[in-house]
Amino acid sequence: MAGHSKFKNIMHKKGRADAARSKLFSKLSRDITIAAKMGMPDPAMNSRLRLAVSMAKAESMPKDNIERAIKKGASGEADNMEEIRYEGRGPGGIGLIVEALTDNRNRTAGNVRSYFTKFGGQMGDTNSVAFMFDRLGEIKYPLTAGDADKIFEAAIEAGAADVETDPGDGDEDEGGHTIYTAFEDLNEVAEAVSKILGDPKSTGFVWKPQATTPITGDPVRTLMKLIDALNDDDDVQNVYGNFEISDEDYEALG
Repeated sequence: MAGHSKFKNIMHKKGRADAARSKLFSKLSRDITIAAKMGMPDPAMNSRLRLAVSMAKAESMPKDNIERAIKKGASGEADNMEEIRYEGRGPGGIGLIVEALTDNRNRTAGNVRSYFTKFGGQMGDTNSVAFMFDRLGEIKYPLTAGDADKIFEAAIEAGAADVETDPGDGDEDEGGHTIYTAFEDLNEVAEAVSKILGDPKSTGFVWKPQATTPITGDPVRTLMKLIDALNDDDDVQNVYGNFEISDEDYEALG
């Protein structure tokens, strides 16, 4: 991805405050439940469930919560849950993809549309912005896993498509290694690379922008308000955008 940005390949998550962490756990639980509902309730026999559990563990979600979510899906309690993807444009014409998991399609669609409208955006039809993104598998490792050359060699040997390393300006918590795979290759590559580098920080599927659009000034703050509103909705799982924000504008957000 061109340029330097603290919002590189954004997938906004909550997790800093206790209340935000509770929401994150709720979203992770839903993902586990729907994965268990759609396949075997055993992660070893269900690749999607294995990924969902891996993501939950990466966020230090309690084991009891994970097991409860699996049982809920296996018992049929999640029969009315469905996955929906919304697309739209934010301030500055930025493309946004919103993934949701809901038991009420009308409620979720109405809420998502209202957020776009309130914060200077417009919700579009399916595939109105998805063509500007690639659907890929993503495997994340901390900087402590090794230097860029080591990660690159291990990833390519495992069959990955690309690798990006963000040095994080010397801050290990900010930086990390991101390994990208073809959508259908994620499980195979994740298992192969883990034998070389150990367990990853997270694995999952993402929408990666093919190119980013710089955004600066007042639209930055409005865009962030839109993304925050989307993420605060209990039905929204992930938000992806094809924008790039300079360090200066990022710092100005306060």
